[in-house]
Parts: sequence; C-alpha cells; structure tokens
Amino acid sequence: MKKIILVDGNNLLFRSYYATAYSGNFMKNSKGFPTNALFGFHNMLTKIINEENPEYMIVAFDKGKTFRHEEYQDYKGGRIETPDELKKQFPIARKLVTLLGYTYYEIDNYEADDIIGTFAAYCDQDDEVIGTIVSSDKDLLQLISDDVDMKLLKQKDSIRYNKETFFEDYGIMPERVVDLKALEGDPSDNIPGVKGIGEKTALKLLRKYGTLDGIYEHIDEIKGSVHDKLVQDKEHAYQSYHLATIVKNVDMEISIEDTKCRERDHENLEKLYEELEFYSFLKKEKEYQKKEPEKVENVPIVQSIDEIQVEGDCAVYLELLGTNYHNSEILGMAVYDGTHLQFIPKEILVQAPKFLLENEKCTYDAKKVYVALKWLGIEIDQITFDSMIAASLLDYNVKDDISYLANNFDYQIPFYETIYGKTKLKAPKLEEVALYAGQKAKFIYETKEQLIQKLKEEEVYQLYQEIEHPLAFVLGDMEFQGVHLNQETLKEMGEEIKEKVKKLEKEIYDLAGCEFLITSPKELGTILFEKLGLPHGKKGARGYSTAADVLEKLKDVHPIIPKILDYRMITKLYTTYIEGLLNVVKEDGKIHTIYTQTLTRTGRLSSMEPNLQNIPVRTEYGRLIRKAFVPSEHCVILGGDYSQIELRILAHMSGVQALIDAFHQGMDIHTKTASDIFHVAKEDVTKQMRRVAKAVNFGIIYGISSFGLSENLNISVGEAKHFIDHYLETYPGIQEYMDQQIKKAYQDGYVQTLFHRKRVITELKNSNYMIRHQGERMALNTPIQGTSADIIKKAMVDIGKELKLRNLKTKMILQVHDELLFDCAEDEIETVKALIQEKMEHVIQLKVPLKVDIAYGKSWYEAK
Repeated sequence: MKKIILVDGNNLLFRSYYATAYSGNFMKNSKGFPTNALFGFHNMLTKIINEENPEYMIVAFDKGKTFRHEEYQDYKGGRIETPDELKKQFPIARKLVTLLGYTYYEIDNYEADDIIGTFAAYCDQDDEVIGTIVSSDKDLLQLISDDVDMKLLKQKDSIRYNKETFFEDYGIMPERVVDLKALEGDPSDNIPGVKGIGEKTALKLLRKYGTLDGIYEHIDEIKGSVHDKLVQDKEHAYQSYHLATIVKNVDMEISIEDTKCRERDHENLEKLYEELEFYSFLKKEKEYQKKEPEKVENVPIVQSIDEIQVEGDCAVYLELLGTNYHNSEILGMAVYDGTHLQFIPKEILVQAPKFLLENEKCTYDAKKVYVALKWLGIEIDQITFDSMIAASLLDYNVKDDISYLANNFDYQIPFYETIYGKTKLKAPKLEEVALYAGQKAKFIYETKEQLIQKLKEEEVYQLYQEIEHPLAFVLGDMEFQGVHLNQETLKEMGEEIKEKVKKLEKEIYDLAGCEFLITSPKELGTILFEKLGLPHGKKGARGYSTAADVLEKLKDVHPIIPKILDYRMITKLYTTYIEGLLNVVKEDGKIHTIYTQTLTRTGRLSSMEPNLQNIPVRTEYGRLIRKAFVPSEHCVILGGDYSQIELRILAHMSGVQALIDAFHQGMDIHTKTASDIFHVAKEDVTKQMRRVAKAVNFGIIYGISSFGLSENLNISVGEAKHFIDHYLETYPGIQEYMDQQIKKAYQDGYVQTLFHRKRVITELKNSNYMIRHQGERMALNTPIQGTSADIIKKAMVDIGKELKLRNLKTKMILQVHDELLFDCAEDEIETVKALIQEKMEHVIQLKVPLKVDIAYGKSWYEAK
C-alpha cells in the first residue's frame, strides 16, 4: 500500500507569513531579504515530515489566476494584494522543497486545491494508494473519502479527519462541504453564499435535507427568514457551489511515482541556509552530516571462490535488480565480517561458497535472501538475525529499501531508485553495485547488537525469536512452493464473465433507452440523472457523482442501478482476478505470492504481487475463482480455519463469563448475542437479528462507533447506538474491560498482545479529542487483532517444524488471515488433519477453547 502526503504549500506559506508579519517579529537576512514565511514554512514542513514519515509527498502551489477568476470576477476579491515580501519568498520555498528531497507542483489556470483534488482522486481510483491532506483550508475537507483523510491544521495543533470522525463532528458527509460553502459562503475567497446563513443554520439544513438541491426541492417546508434568504440568494448559492467545488481531474504531467521522496541535497541545503541566515537549521544540517558513520569508498569484487574471506559471524546483503525476488535478477552478494568487506558477483555465488551454510549470518529481509537463492538452486543456512523484522517490531520506518532504516541510524545510504532508476530499472557498473551493497552489509553488521539490545529492552525479543524470525523461513518455503492454478478453469470462467458482461450491457442499454459508455462516470451520470431523472447531488466540474455509495442508495429507485453495480463488480473481477492472476503464473504453472511481516501495525500478514488474501468470497463469481486453485498430483487442498478467533480472544481478555460459557458449550456466539440483546429464545432468533448481533460482536472488537455500525447495517445512527448500548448493558463486563484497556493505554502510551507485541499509540497524546478517540479505538482493537495474528503465526511455525520433522510430503501453501491451506498428499490426509488440529488449537491456553474447522477437496473452493 502506497501513502501520499498532499501538502497545501500556499496555505503553509501564507500562514507562516501572517503569523509574524504584524507581530514585530518580521524576519529578514542581513541583505534585507524577507525570510519570515520561509522560516515558518520550513518548520511546518519538517513537522509534517517527522509526523507522517512520507514515502510519497507532493507540495502544491498556486501559480496565478484561475478559471474561477474568469467565471467570477470578484473571486477572492476581498483579499488584499499578496505583499511583495511574501511573493519574493515563494520561489525559495519551491527550491527548499526540492532540496529537502520532495516534489512540488503548480499548473496554469488551477489552484493548489485542484492539484490536491486530482491526487485525491488518484487515491480513490487506485486500490493500492491512500492519501493524507495537510492544510488549514476547510475547503479541502470535501476530498475526504475511504482512501483519503485530512490533517486540518489549527493555530497550535491539528485535527485528523476521516469520513467517520468528520461525520461525528459535523453531522454531514465530507462531500457535502461544498453544499455547506454554498450556503454559508467563504469571505476569505469572496464566495458570497446565502446572505445571513451561517454555519450552524447551514448544517441544520443539510442534516435534514441532505444537499443544496434537497434544500431547494423542499423550500416550501422551510419557514420564516431562512426561507426568504434562501429564495432571495438562490443564484448566489449555486454560483458559490460551483466556485467551492474542487476540480479532481486536472490534466497534469505528473504521477504518484513522480512524488516519491528522494535524498536531501545536504550541500545545497547548507548553502541556502547560509544565504537565508537560518543558522539553527544550518547547525542541525552540519551535525546531521557529522554523525555519518565512516563511509565505504570501494568494495573489492571477488574474482574466484577462493578469494572469499569470511571469518566467523558476518552480515550479508543480496543485491537484486527489482523488488519481486521471484522474478528479479540477482546481481551479487555483499559480505562483511567486521574486517573483510567483499562483493561476490552472481557467477561466483552460484558456486555456493561454504560460508552460506556454515557461518552465522545477519541480513535485512531474510526471506528475500532465502527465496531468491532458492530460485538459483542455492541453499543458505544459519541466518540468525534479520534487521528488517527486528526494526519493524521496534516501530521503525521499515520498507523494502533498506536505506530508509539505515538513514534512521545516520548511514546516509542512497535510495534504491537513485542507483537503479524509478521504472525501467538498469544496473550501473558492477563497481557501483558492489559499493552500494557493501554499504548495506556494513550497516547490518554494525547495528545488529544495537537492535538486539533494543528488542530486549522493549521485551519483544522472545516474540522475535520464537515467532517472527522462524516464520520468515516458513513463509519463504510457502512462497517458493507456490500454489497451482488451473488456467483453463480461469479462462473458461473469463469467457463466462464476458458473456455475462455483454448481457448486462444490453440490459443496461435497454433500461437507459440508448447505448453509452458505462465505465464513463460523466456519461453514466448524464443517463441516470438527466435522461432517467433519478435523484442526484449537485452536478460538479466532472459531472454527477456515480460513486458506489451514491448508487447503493438508489438500488430500489430504478432497476438499472442493480445492473450497473453488477456490471462494475464483475468487470473488476475479470480484470483483477481473471486477467490479473493469469498474468502472474510462472513457468511451473503456479502462483508465487510474497508475504510481508512488516506492513501492518497489528502484526497481521499481508500478501502482494498478487494479493491472494483478497480474493472475494461474498459474490458467487468471487467464490468460483477459488476453483482454479488446485493441488499437486495425488494431493488435495486442505484448509484449517480458526472459528471466531477474535471473539474468543475478546472473551478471554474481558473475562465476561457469559461469553466464556457460550464458547465452552459450543454455542453459536452470534445467535447467543442476538438472543440476549433482543430478549428472545435462541430458536426464535431471525437471520436479521443474527446479522445485527454479528455486526455488533465484531464492531466491539474494532471499537466501532454508532456511525460505523449504521453504515455497515444500513440503519440510522440512532438505531445503531441503541444496539451498541443494549449489547453493553447485556454484557457489562465488556464495557469495564474496554474502559480498563483505554485507561492502561493512556498510562503506558502503548498496548500489547498476549505475546507482548507492542503498538505505540501516539494519538492518545494529542490535544484534539477526535484524534484521541481514534487512538482509543486502536487501543481496543490492536490487542485482539494482534493476538489473533500472533496465534496463527505461532501455529504456522509449529506446523512447519512438524511437517519437516515427520518428513511429510504435505506442504503449507497459503495463509489467508485466520485460515491455513495445505497441498496435502492424499495418503496423509488423516495424519495432517490431526496434526493441524493439534497445533492450531493448542498454540496457546485461553479461558475458552480455540476451534479449527478443517475441510479438503480438489480445489480451494471445495476446501471451504
């Protein structure tokens, strides 16, 4: 998952300038050049960088007048002319952003808001990208979505809003900020709004009628002076709506990848600080430079296997051209033993020097080294320490590129893309590769003991040794083993889906009365809201919104809507899981995913390239895709799936006897909860009652709010609150447990799983209530979800050891959250079933029994 930070550069500079311009603290250097805005801008930007730790970041600036000025001559007319002292500082701010290693962007005819809006749209459209907006401009709140949140800057602090927290604060959805601006106006931009209507009245109207259109559709219901003001200023309201709408489709010559963070330019930063006379920044930059460990100037490249010198423990770093180590070219390996630093090219490495099996080794991403060498037919043993996993447990910023971690220790190793490029990767001369890999091996060796000491201090060394480190090799074996894909099955399904798409297209065209491009939101919006006259929000710069949440609310209004939703679902299914999976099958007919142990803060494993944990199960076609996942010859796919593991962990941690008894009695916990909160006998529990109980059961684990539950169940917030309150009244021990968990998190600053995995929750220290509330939800969720992740990881380690110890033919091939899948030899089915049941159910002793459901068949589909 990529995260991009979207910074409103104009906003930061203006805030910085006016914070000091009239305070008697107007800064200039000795040459008379104004520096007040730059000083504040630098401080704010540094704070953003330190808090967000970005991998991708764009700083957006205005370039001049925009289309809004052309359409409305008085746009921003109330503002005083930008002072010359501030204008002079803008070019330097852009230069500063660049030297710090980040990207800025500006474009004719559009504002910084529109650039941010377009990047926010990228996040909404790409499942692999999320974004955070940073600004004090409330206009940008309209961009908040499932994939974009916003850090709204205040005078001394900030508020982080997502869809849920924004709704809790305002009572409207973020996209309705445009309607809010249309009503209350915005004096700073000279947007008129409706004269006499303030935020309080505007919010009251929007909470009742939904949108600006909804207000005017019910204008006769509105009485008194508010009615008169709305009628009198209707034209201004709609004009204001248009002006306040942020454009989300600016034609820009820049992509997400172009915003990837680079190394800072120390030399030119120092020169700039000297010119600006920012001596405090200059001092920090020089100290930063002084801290650098001794630089490696060159690394000898061994010419034959006899030249390799390794004495005792060593650090190794395997240099690859590419990040997917199933496919990437191995360039060689750097080795450092504290005395000898060498680089072994691939042609020497394939001769398998004996130190690969004999000497104890530390590395970064042991799984990558283990699997990549396996593809070369090389075995490596005695990897006893992995800096990447250790650093992740210690809450460092860990990525595929070791440079991010090394730079935390002031090693200043260049970023991967600096050496190999961004998209079309190309290896430089071998001497440069050797030097680059050698720097990494030296860093790993020199920081190993420091990391081990920190693991012990933080009391996570046992977690590292007993679970995370051995798990890397279990996962490596799973990845290398892969899972067979029946390509014919998938192709046949693809043809069937194509026919279904054609049929849906015809049905949609018939219902619409014409043909149009269904995938075009603009054309679809015109058909639905103009030709068919369905209820809609205000038409924006890109047309009407046809987002999923908009269409879901119209499912019962017109028969075309369910068809369109089906069309979207199966076309995405086709591209992502039919074409997508077929494109990544290797020559052995298998799919080889990559599991990562370091991505989530709860400890859950993630799967990527491709993501095999995300194959849909809620739709029939989604489930059928699993038919294409088949076993080896004379084998079956056998699955062991934990039953309601997180609820069992909640029962254990909370100590609520009613829940503990229910699990011991083997009751259906959702039916039990429904029976309790609806006060009916278990046999009288309906499907809807059980659905509500299930949502509340899981909602409690995730610290869900009334708003979140209302969205999940499609009920009112009031009804959702009633269900949650009733649940907590029924099981009072749950509320007591939650209160204690939150109290302890505030005291300690972190929470732990039953296996002592820590998650530091800095949000609890924030002065803003909404951010603290987010932290409280994390404090409730992490111990449960994290313990669940630890349990299945420990089970994987135990099962992996046992399979090897017994020399069984069965192989573990997939992990999907609470489920383990095996390529199980037919003559080992009963043995493996007993082994899995034993290891998964007895991995930890809880107050309630762990239960595992086991099934098998000739495909993943049959094994469910």
